[in-house]
Order: sequence, then C-alpha cells, then structure tokens
Amino acid sequence: MARGNGGDVVGVFFMATLVLWAVSVAYEIVFNKRRELVAIVVGFGFYQAANWAIRFFVSRDPLFVNTSVSLLHSTITSVSVVPVLVNQLVIRGLDNTFVHVQLVNGTWLGAYSALCVSCGYFAYDQWDMLRYRLYTGWIPSILLHHLILLVCFTLALYRKVAINYLILTLVCELHSIFLHVRKVRRMAGLRDAKSRVVRVEWMLNWAMFILARVVCHILITYKLIVDAPKFEKGIVLPLALFGMAGMNLLNVFLGLDLFKAFKRERNQQPHRD
Repeated sequence: MARGNGGDVVGVFFMATLVLWAVSVAYEIVFNKRRELVAIVVGFGFYQAANWAIRFFVSRDPLFVNTSVSLLHSTITSVSVVPVLVNQLVIRGLDNTFVHVQLVNGTWLGAYSALCVSCGYFAYDQWDMLRYRLYTGWIPSILLHHLILLVCFTLALYRKVAINYLILTLVCELHSIFLHVRKVRRMAGLRDAKSRVVRVEWMLNWAMFILARVVCHILITYKLIVDAPKFEKGIVLPLALFGMAGMNLLNVFLGLDLFKAFKRERNQQPHRD
C-alpha cells in the first residue's frame, strides 16, 4: 500500500497520466470518428463491472477484488490471444506468420479488438490501484508496467501499426494466470507449500514465467533488433524497443520477487523433528 507524502506524489503523477490518456482516447473517438476504439471503453466498462460484481457478491477487500479481476483478464486474454496466434500459424505456417510485414503492417483476425479490450483493462486496473492505493514505493513496478503498456498499445491502435507485435507480448498473460491464482489462493488461506496442488501450481508458475514471459519477450526484442533496417523512419521502432526494454527489465524484477516468494513460502512451513 502507498504510504506518506511519497505515495501521494506517485499517485498524483500516475493519475495525471491516466487522465491525459483518457482525454486522448475520448478525443480520438468523438472528434476523429475512430469508432473502432470504442472497444477500449467497452473493455474498461466490462472489467469495472466485474469489480463491482465481485465486491458485491464475494468480498469487499480491495486487494482480493483487484486480484480476482486481474485473474479474469489474464484468463480471457489468454483464451483470446492464443487462438488468434494458432489460427495464423495454421493459415500461413511458421515461416510466413512472423515476417516483418505481417508483424508491423498486418492485423491478424481478432487482434485489433483483443488489443483494445486489454488496453481498457490496463486503464481500469491503473484506476483501481490508484483509487485504493494498491501499490508501494516511489516507482511502483505495476503502475510503471501499465503506463508503458497504455502508451505503446494506444499509439499502435491510433496508427494501426505493430498490432501483431503487441498481440505477441500478451502471450505473457498465460503466466499472469498463475501469478493471480497464487495470490487468490493465499488470500483464501491455502498456504501449505507441501501440498500437491501448491507444488503443481509453482511448477506451472515457473514454467510459464520462463516460456510465456521471459523467452517470449526476449524473442520479440531479438526480432525487433534483427528487423530494425526494415522499419520506416519514425517513432515505431524506437517506441517498440523502449517498450520491450522496459518489459524485459520488469521481468527481471518480477523473477526476483517470484523467487523470494517461493523461498518465503517454503520457509514458512513448520519444522518437524
């Protein structure tokens, strides 16, 4: 949780960026007639409605509600993004799916809408965490993560470029499922690290962290660097490299936090003679 004047300054900064983002999206929809961006608002509204439903029917604990909605988003995004990717692999094959022109200038079936809805979710989640002060430190990694995604996603949606690249970044939501499952499980009081369910959960957590998050983001970064000469001059490549640098750095911190949590859970078990 945020504490003291430092937390107030951080909250004001990130709230200001969120308001500017909302004004920008509203301007594009209303004045530039970008009706396809309404899906961003739909995404925000859907996850806010889920928040209210969980708060009313299940629990009023802000952290539990926020984590439950995040779990819902990770699940929905995973079952949306993976079929989009599999469909392209079936239609085009591996060699033609990940070519530069497809990743930058193409838009796979369902990709634009999925990106809009996820953009709406990240805006909702940013708002919810700021409202209930569900963050810590001067530079909260989760708020920074959402800010980076909102900037990169929204600019790509405005310009209709690199949509497929960004869809690939959402593969990491497969790992986020297990992050949120762990939090919900612990809040429900299930903390026995020696139980079979918890051990399987940790195995899947680590496997998805490595495959769906670390490896996936490194491969995306590698592809951007290799294809750098193919990009036209402009903001697309610098913004993409900046975004992936931020994501890879945050993955390092997430891995460290995950390792600490793993050790802490194991050490919390009672010693037996």
